[in-house]
Amino acid sequence: MATPLSDPSQSPLQTIAVVGLGTMGTGIAEVLAKAGREVVGIDISEAQAAKCVAALEASTARGVERERLTEQERADILARVRTSTDLGAAADADLVIEVAPETYEVKQQIFRELDGIVRPGTILATGTNALSVTRLAADSSRPERVLGLHFFNPAPAMRLVEVVSSVLTAPAAVTAVTDLALDLGKEPVAVGDRPGFVADGLLFGYLNQAAAMYEAKYASREDIDAAMRLGCGLPMGPLALLDLIGVDTARTVLEAMYAASRDRLHAPAPILKQLSEAGLTGRKAGRGFYTYEAPDSPVVVRDALTPLEGGSLTAGREVRSVGVAGSGTMASGIAEVFAKGGYDVVIAARSEEKAQAAKARIGKSLARSVDKGRLTAEAAAQTLDRITPTGTYDDFADVDLAVEAVAEDLEVKQQLFAALDKVCKPGAVLATTTSSLPVVACARATSRPQDVIGMHFFNPAPAMKLVEVVRTVLTADDVHATVREVCGRIRKHAVDCGDRAGFIVNALLFPYLNNAIKMVQEHYASLDDIDAAMRLGGGYPMGPFELLDVVGLDVSLAIEKVLHREFRDPGLAPAPLLEHLVAAGCLGRKTGRGFREYAKR
Repeated sequence: MATPLSDPSQSPLQTIAVVGLGTMGTGIAEVLAKAGREVVGIDISEAQAAKCVAALEASTARGVERERLTEQERADILARVRTSTDLGAAADADLVIEVAPETYEVKQQIFRELDGIVRPGTILATGTNALSVTRLAADSSRPERVLGLHFFNPAPAMRLVEVVSSVLTAPAAVTAVTDLALDLGKEPVAVGDRPGFVADGLLFGYLNQAAAMYEAKYASREDIDAAMRLGCGLPMGPLALLDLIGVDTARTVLEAMYAASRDRLHAPAPILKQLSEAGLTGRKAGRGFYTYEAPDSPVVVRDALTPLEGGSLTAGREVRSVGVAGSGTMASGIAEVFAKGGYDVVIAARSEEKAQAAKARIGKSLARSVDKGRLTAEAAAQTLDRITPTGTYDDFADVDLAVEAVAEDLEVKQQLFAALDKVCKPGAVLATTTSSLPVVACARATSRPQDVIGMHFFNPAPAMKLVEVVRTVLTADDVHATVREVCGRIRKHAVDCGDRAGFIVNALLFPYLNNAIKMVQEHYASLDDIDAAMRLGGGYPMGPFELLDVVGLDVSLAIEKVLHREFRDPGLAPAPLLEHLVAAGCLGRKTGRGFREYAKR
């Protein structure tokens, strides 16, 4: 439970009215009551007000069961909350937080009525994440006392609160509400008034791109969601998250964002309109991108789009031995994964010394796994014994699968594939680990393009569960089946995608990172606030600038350029700030400076 950081009786915001007692309003009421505030919950529906009270009773009862609350604390919390269907009940409030439906008409009507009810010093806060706070403030008789206070769902669990000022907001009102957020145990982030603010401004563009990717039948809903969970460590895939948020709500937010930005990345994907107008609004309706057991249930059930169990109808080719071309971190990691999966592995580099160094790196990695209890010493030794280092690709003559993990340079890869074509036996599968180059261009460097496929592993390969399996228009069915079977044996989750820039993960991840850079470039929010917003409000394991510095700004810029060149969308053009930092040699952690500075090792 969040404990008050100061005595609530000392706060100027002691009595707080919450208008709108849906899921969000109920959650905010709970947070306030637990922090010692007197709460007046107001909703035009008596049934909704009763539902709010029942939810608070159930939530606090769970708190007692889990020994997070005593019975007396629970009784005190419930005593601090009263509900009403009359807006006049807000008369004594020091702060009113409105979380009514996302329409100007409804919110403006509430603010107009509140003008005639509350005291002159009362602060009025809107919980909107899509509408203009400035427009709502301008319609009030006290615009200097109106601001945005955007909690995230579920309010009791999510630590982020965006405090939104308009050009009309008095600094004293912002200070009072920021202090309240701190008292609630939240992390307030100060932002200006534009649709989506920071967290949703970045999140909804990404969700929209995922919906468009699904609508274009580029990848299945299951593969898109699995790719973002396993490739980026996100708590939820984008299509499942759209169902949770509400497809209609997402469409409303995106419409507002597009009206302000005119960025085509914010223009709602047509499928959002189709689903909304059909009443397929997500979990709350029992069906959206997925089908659920019942309305409001989190349990997904099979429907006509659910993939059949049992995998491919085509039999794959037999794979007993694997060749890995390259000697860097990625090549070593991939070789380790195959050896752990029981395959005999030949790792080939430009020299015997480099190949031996790669094997030594694998040995150290296996030793760390033994130290952490993830692997027995015997299993580590057997794994290392399966790896043969070599300084020539001629030793790939008998491998059944050859995987290249060399520099991300098309000319280098094409030369390698031409060499593999000469060395590898007929029927061997040739795979590239490229993350951004066209797989078909590698295939065309051989006399057997039907045997070439993409296997995009993620870094570090031993730890990351995802492999993007990339078919070209020339890839044979049994080659695709072979790679899917191999992924199963090495305990990786394979997702299918077509041969276009970015595949699934990078095509969704890098426009989001680029938009974060644009926010800083436009002085809308600071690096720290944006990183905090995405970690605390979106559940991301890293903020966008932390991630950019880890990936490398040069690598990020190269991927952005490939995406922009492929899709020709102005919104995908790399942010000038990213180009400037790369030109200055500020490439992230590897150079000691990127968006932030790092201590030299």
